[in-house]
Amino acid sequence: MADLFDVSKEVVLVTGASQGLGRHFARLLAAHGAAVVLAARQVDKLESLASELKMNGGQAIAVRMDVTDGGSIVQALDTAEKALGPVSVLINNAGVVVEKAAVDQTEADWDKVLNANLKGAFTVATEIARRMIARKAGGSIINISSVLGIGVMGHVSTYSASKAALLQLTKSLALEWASKSIRVNALAPGYIDTEFNHEFWATPAGERLIKGIPQRRLGAAADLDGAILLLASQASRYMTGSVITVDGGFLLA
Repeated sequence: MADLFDVSKEVVLVTGASQGLGRHFARLLAAHGAAVVLAARQVDKLESLASELKMNGGQAIAVRMDVTDGGSIVQALDTAEKALGPVSVLINNAGVVVEKAAVDQTEADWDKVLNANLKGAFTVATEIARRMIARKAGGSIINISSVLGIGVMGHVSTYSASKAALLQLTKSLALEWASKSIRVNALAPGYIDTEFNHEFWATPAGERLIKGIPQRRLGAAADLDGAILLLASQASRYMTGSVITVDGGFLLA
């Protein structure tokens, strides 16, 4: 059964790998034997993570990538392919959020969020897919969306819109590329405790949100591990266009 979830022959590109969930996904996949391409704009943090993964026996390379810049994506993938081989799994994780009331958001806020969360995911996925198709090899594309692309909450309207659009994009690309053996699925995490939001959960507003989760707890990054390994491995070989929610029942409430 363990072989079903084997990723040891995969070359995995993780965008937004310098922090948060991206960094966790990179560590997870390297620990399970995948060669990992760490991509983000902050190369110093990536180099530190790459050194850590190598010290633990993994294979990793750090590449600078701005997901909103097509030229940056091509250059990063060329570098990665020379070092580790063609990418067979993409984790489209890079993204940003702007927390403001809708009437206070600016056109620049909208562009910032949609460019990173939607345009970026599309641009990286299509460049990866072109390369997979050219070498007649399939693969897996995993788009990291959010339960806020399905449900909603206040003051993150642009973020919610971008994540909802990413789910529809996932299904559209899955349909287009299914005959090419390219699987495109999405993971929609609920509220996950990370170093960036940890202090918020101790506030009255944070405590109210936790009480609204049917399991009455936050998710940990490790709660996403099973879904990531499923979608990255051949265990999901007959899955495409699927959305997996990992939210402690948040969307049921």
